[in-house]
Amino acid sequence: MERRVLSIILAVITGMVIYKSLPFFLSPTTKPITPRGALMELEKTNIAIFENAKPSVVYISTLQQVVDYWSMSIFNVPKGTGSGFIWDEFGHIVTNYHVIEGASEAVVTLSNGLKYQASLVGTAKQYDLAVLKIKPIPSVMKPVILGDSSKLKVGQIVYAIGNPFGLDWTMTMGIISALDRVISEENGARIGHAIQTDAAINPGNSGGPLLDSAGRVIGVNTAIYSPSGANAGIGFAIPINLVNQVVTQIIQLRR
Repeated sequence: MERRVLSIILAVITGMVIYKSLPFFLSPTTKPITPRGALMELEKTNIAIFENAKPSVVYISTLQQVVDYWSMSIFNVPKGTGSGFIWDEFGHIVTNYHVIEGASEAVVTLSNGLKYQASLVGTAKQYDLAVLKIKPIPSVMKPVILGDSSKLKVGQIVYAIGNPFGLDWTMTMGIISALDRVISEENGARIGHAIQTDAAINPGNSGGPLLDSAGRVIGVNTAIYSPSGANAGIGFAIPINLVNQVVTQIIQLRR
């Protein structure tokens, strides 16, 4: 008799559970997705520029030697990160001087995730530029294409690609806000004819390329103006015509 009562109670409970669950199983669990139409032309341009430029942009991490004065041992510790881009098929990498300043080692990470030890080719401290070199990898490396920074106009759309705050391969978009600015660097250097942009540039973007809407490099992102140290809508890039001259000289002097 007791078993029969228990069986009835269990059957009732099971029935109630099933009844309560029916709406969950019978109704859709997610809202329907509304298909969208074709992408805007600007969106298509943005996507194409990023996909074409990404293989040319690199992530640079640096190490610094420190001495343990108790044991007199020398250690390499992380120093910082920055950005750069592939200059040519010989493995030359362009970045800012302040990205590698004081570093004992630099490691370059390509967009496919491969890491390579970099050697220093040369620097131009007065222009905040440096050239590194890694082993040439023809099937992977994609050198950038250059634009003409002497023909830029205020109002042109520009794109900054780099690794702000260590967030690798980030693209931001803005316009050229002004031309012929003078950048005063912390080391005392003054760089003329700089490009001012409102494309978001943050710590870690240094050394990365500034691109025009044709995907050509028109400058090297190098500095921001910000009381807080983060993007405030005023960033600066070294014009590519100056970069081209300086980098070419650095490479030729090394050969």
